[in-house]
Amino acid sequence: MNKVTVSRKAHFNAAHRLYRKDWSDAKNEEIFDKCSNPYYHGHNYELIVSVSGDIDPETGYVMDMKFLKDLIKVHIEDAFDHKNLNEQVPEFATRIPTAENMAVVIWDKLRPHITTAYELSVTLYETPRNFVQFSGPN
Repeated sequence: MNKVTVSRKAHFNAAHRLYRKDWSDAKNEEIFDKCSNPYYHGHNYELIVSVSGDIDPETGYVMDMKFLKDLIKVHIEDAFDHKNLNEQVPEFATRIPTAENMAVVIWDKLRPHITTAYELSVTLYETPRNFVQFSGPN
């Protein structure tokens, strides 16, 4: 079979603060710099979700892109868009909403809805020059 990767791009805006409650303000600022601002700060995130697998001989698809679009909308955009990640997204109640942690959370939210016959990869751009990629646990 021919293994192909298909990708869907999405966008959301969110605010966050990088800090540890068990550290002093001075240590948080030393480690996280401006990102530890107690009044939060925001990003215009760009998300790319990629699915790799064999092309279905009946449909010619790896995956129906509308299905992938709808998954991203329901499980990611609706959950993160225009939210304060620290305060409004339960997955960040106990973890720092870094881009790295966000990519893992996004992957975890999508994985149950995509058959394990497909590989799943998440690329999250926090800025045009800063991005992370997560392809699942080792």
